[in-house]
Amino acid sequence: MRRSTTSLAALAGAVLLLAGCGSKSGSGTHPGSAGQVSPPAPSASASASAPGGCPATVELKAADTGRTVCVAKGGEVRLTLDGTKSRPWKPVMASGTALKGINAGFVVQPGNATAAYQAVATGTEKLTSSRPLCAKPTKPGGVSCMGIQEWTVTVTVK
Repeated sequence: MRRSTTSLAALAGAVLLLAGCGSKSGSGTHPGSAGQVSPPAPSASASASAPGGCPATVELKAADTGRTVCVAKGGEVRLTLDGTKSRPWKPVMASGTALKGINAGFVVQPGNATAAYQAVATGTEKLTSSRPLCAKPTKPGGVSCMGIQEWTVTVTVK
């Protein structure tokens, strides 16, 4: 009896493993796309779409760099860039008039950058931040680098 229970558990584990293999998204071509590779699925989370086809709320993370996202006019864009004391993110800068800064409403950990914006006008706005690639040396003669990690997201308000 013990042998069949072990075999059943192994079979169930194999089925679950194989079921997960087909669930990866954003890494291939779409049928009928003539070989065009689809971009990876964004890590930005979004609420249900508003009447313009754009979500009312968009949440951004560091992995969303380089993306263009859409938010409904009157909606919100919130972001958190997780950093460290030795590699802190600079405050997020917004260029344009489509977004208005609002209170992010949460505590910022040392090194993190957080921001929240209300989509107040139709248009496009760029959000940017940066941080050092390497931590500063803690002692004289320590190894360091002058590299910068850039973060940029374009927000379209409709």
